[in-house]
Amino acid sequence: MRNRGSQVWQAGFLCVLAVIVGLVRATDVEPAKDKSVRERFMPAPVEGKVWKLVWADEFEGQKIDQNKWEIMGDWKRRDGYWVKEDAYLDGQGHLVLRTKKNGDRYTCGAVRTKDKFEHKYGYWVCRCKFPTQEGHWPAFWMFTPGVGKVGDEGRDGTEIDVMEKPWREDKITQNLHWDGYGQAHKHAGKTFEFPGVSQGWHTFALLWRPDEYVFYVDGKETWRSSAGGVCQVPVYAKLTEEIGQWGGDITKADLPDYFLVDYVRVYDEAPQP
Repeated sequence: MRNRGSQVWQAGFLCVLAVIVGLVRATDVEPAKDKSVRERFMPAPVEGKVWKLVWADEFEGQKIDQNKWEIMGDWKRRDGYWVKEDAYLDGQGHLVLRTKKNGDRYTCGAVRTKDKFEHKYGYWVCRCKFPTQEGHWPAFWMFTPGVGKVGDEGRDGTEIDVMEKPWREDKITQNLHWDGYGQAHKHAGKTFEFPGVSQGWHTFALLWRPDEYVFYVDGKETWRSSAGGVCQVPVYAKLTEEIGQWGGDITKADLPDYFLVDYVRVYDEAPQP
């Protein structure tokens, strides 16, 4: 009797343990969204300061918050069109940027924080899941009209591409552009493989200080640069899909296709309380 009771107790304990392990694994796959929980990775702030959340969108609800985002369109962009109907929330906590064929034209979604949130420096991070088809590509980037100015390098305005993925394979490009897009245009960047990035959810982040940019994927540093002298003016954020040959042949894509964004957050280094 004593042995049988022990066996029953052990079996019950193992069942409970299996349930707990299953819950932990499920949490690792897709953690519940909680605005009070800071990033799994954040770079160390400068001495005497802490990270403070200054702006965020968790994409909760049924409609895009137009106090935070301008829904871009309807206008031509590269080989396709940005249209407003291709940017929306799925009701499950995600922004959706859809790429589709509409008659004889291809369309996709894009949003930006222009005139709603513009900021300089800090830690900018986006969590997203990539589309699967060729012919178009997602991006998380920052922009300011000063990019078009020539004469003060990138200090008066730089396009900062935290993430672009025009390839279906596990490859990312991160770039800086300044002094316009004509003959004076200057550029620095890095393209690299990142195994597994085409599947599941990933974070892409920028640590921007007055003297340097540092780029991250899933908390791993991927590139650092001070090219252009580092932008010294506020920028706005953009989440976009674009259609063009850089991304492959859109006529071969099985559409619609979707770029999902879980959140965008911006932190500042603030004095310790």
